[in-house]
Amino acid sequence: MSDRRVESLARVICEYSLRVEPGQLMLIEAPALAEPLVLEIVTRALEMGALPRVRVAAEGTQLAFLSEAAEEQLTTLLPGAMPEMAAIDLRVAIHAAWNTRELSGVDPARVAAVREARAPLMELYMRRSAAKELRWCVTAYPCEAFAQDANMSLAAYEDFVYRAGWLHLPDPVAAWRGFAEKLRAIADRLSGVRTLRVLAEDTDLTVGVAGRAWVPCNGERNFPDGEVFTGPIETETTGDVRFSFPAIFSGREVEDVRLRFEGGRVVQSEAAAGQELLRQMLAIDEGASILGEFAIGTNYGVQDFSKQILFDEKIGGTCHMAVGAGYPETGSTNRSGLHWDMVCDLRSGGEIHADGEPIYRDGRFLPEFAPDLSPPQG
Repeated sequence: MSDRRVESLARVICEYSLRVEPGQLMLIEAPALAEPLVLEIVTRALEMGALPRVRVAAEGTQLAFLSEAAEEQLTTLLPGAMPEMAAIDLRVAIHAAWNTRELSGVDPARVAAVREARAPLMELYMRRSAAKELRWCVTAYPCEAFAQDANMSLAAYEDFVYRAGWLHLPDPVAAWRGFAEKLRAIADRLSGVRTLRVLAEDTDLTVGVAGRAWVPCNGERNFPDGEVFTGPIETETTGDVRFSFPAIFSGREVEDVRLRFEGGRVVQSEAAAGQELLRQMLAIDEGASILGEFAIGTNYGVQDFSKQILFDEKIGGTCHMAVGAGYPETGSTNRSGLHWDMVCDLRSGGEIHADGEPIYRDGRFLPEFAPDLSPPQG
């Protein structure tokens, strides 16, 4: 029996997140095990007049490439990649996996080489997105591997995923539209801030954001969603940050990450596990050790760390930062083949100060600064 929530997810992505229009070229990228969601998205996109094309990855193909490819194969950007990225109007990326640890034995240097080779593709992707020429959405399909990582049964994980997107509500689109208004109000308030200071356990970090745009994430680019983010001034990040949760990269966990910034750049990095991967990723290019994103998680329907960044960076009561490429629409000029999100929990004693004044404490915006963001009931 099909799950009506999968159909609902496809409808929300096509009708709300992407706002599909007749004649638009849509690229759908997914692992084969996400077939039920792929089929629903294709069906709804066709009903709306779009031209969907599907790229499905078979189990083990990424591991085979990273393990067996010669250096030239690793570092060659296929001739059709850039023209395709320049041509598509819509892109859907569906996250799912047979084995989230599949790449744990791959040499980090090989992963870094692929990232570096694909940097022009990422830059084009972000540039077209900023110019509103390309609309995109990243979502997830519940699977056994993700459920195991989250220490849940598959049924419990399905409930976690679909409730995080408010798909249990009679009209999830209306709920997201109402939430979008609240996020816009927060982004408007933050747009006048010059510096942010984050205080938490082993964390005292100051980030310059003067003149940078804040983007409210209301379910259009990620689904589920719930954050506000900006691109920090590249030379104005100073201090120390300790990330509360493991940083996940290609299925590998880097635990207890601590970074020290001076003049906008990481000058010291430590990790209790995965130190070599952290070091190599921060060194893949000039922009990899600079913050490309600073964000605050606002989805209080997501409270548990699941080892999937699509959900973890949205946890209400956290902030996250990405080393590497920034989004041009924020004003960021940082370019890199890397964009690696890391999450800091602020729910127990954490604070954020804006231009010296507290605006956020214990995982919540102060009521005088922002509206209540409690999830809709239903």
